[in-house]
Amino acid sequence: MSQYFSIHPQNPQARLIRQAADILRQGGVVAYPTDSCYALGCHLDDKDAVARMRSIRELDEQHHMTLMCRDLAEISRYAKVDNQTYRTLKAHTPGSYTFLLEATKEVPKRLQHPKRATIGLRVPDHAVTLALLEELGEPMVSTSLLLPGDDQALSDGEEIRERLERKVDLVIDSGACGFGLTTVVDLSGDAPILVREGRGTLSSFGFEAA
Repeated sequence: MSQYFSIHPQNPQARLIRQAADILRQGGVVAYPTDSCYALGCHLDDKDAVARMRSIRELDEQHHMTLMCRDLAEISRYAKVDNQTYRTLKAHTPGSYTFLLEATKEVPKRLQHPKRATIGLRVPDHAVTLALLEELGEPMVSTSLLLPGDDQALSDGEEIRERLERKVDLVIDSGACGFGLTTVVDLSGDAPILVREGRGTLSSFGFEAA
């Protein structure tokens, strides 16, 4: 049976944030809100927790996991970022974007794409997520809460609790945050490549909306 915290979306209660971070450190899988949709998250160094998240979503090893980061400086620790890429990231963080970049040695091999050695990274624009990351002191491994067979990501804390109470260790309910996924942009090559159109706008990259 998972724990259930109701956390204010703009002014998260510090006591509950500390408890949530402790659950992550102890190997827990947490369902939590972001600026796009709800997501699953776990501790960076916990192989078993990552495997649980892949199992919940039925993801194979080819699927990019995402490192949810506090800020641009943290992204630069876990991904190789040149000057042009840095400017692009600075213009789009925090926000509803996930960027695919070449991973540094700080990223465990098991989290990198097996063929490309890339990793997804993003900085969310959500007070609860940022408070949790600040308390944790490092990125969370994360994936959107889009369950097998569903057309949309989950966005209601009570529904998440009902469907995942025996599969996750904690549900953080901060109210509805939308159904949309992030826009995914591959920045690992010479020019940006649109991988998935989501909530982040496309015009600044020169992409056209579908």
